[in-house]
Amino acid sequence: MEDPKIQEARETMDILHEISTILNTGLDRDTLSLCLNLCENGVNPEALAAVIKELRRESAAIKVYIMH
Repeated sequence: MEDPKIQEARETMDILHEISTILNTGLDRDTLSLCLNLCENGVNPEALAAVIKELRRESAAIKVYIMH
């Protein structure tokens, strides 16, 4: 039998991933888990979201640059 805390954590991640998918965030389970851990350790969620958006913009710009 699985530890109740582990089961609860798994169910929480399942729900968060479902919400993330519905909102089309593009975050996989691993990335979502990292974001959750960062927030649990005091990182401002809005600042984290801003960083993720900026990284995506930069990544897209690099891809466009490489293709031309």
